[in-house]
Amino acid sequence: MNKFTAIIEPGEKFLIATCPEVPEAHGQGTNRDECLKDLADSIQSVLEYRREEALANLKNGSERTIVEVA
Repeated sequence: MNKFTAIIEPGEKFLIATCPEVPEAHGQGTNRDECLKDLADSIQSVLEYRREEALANLKNGSERTIVEVA
């Protein structure tokens, strides 16, 4: 399981969450839990998109393997 930093700030109507490690990801919600869940979903989407983009552009002969980060 990876862990990311969440910065939660009050907005006009909702709490707004950002992630310094994944600046494209944003979340919002009426309460803290909802806001963090939305941010987590956004982080997951961004990382999946990045992975798809990277794998689509692999050079011939590249090795694909898995590395785990604690």
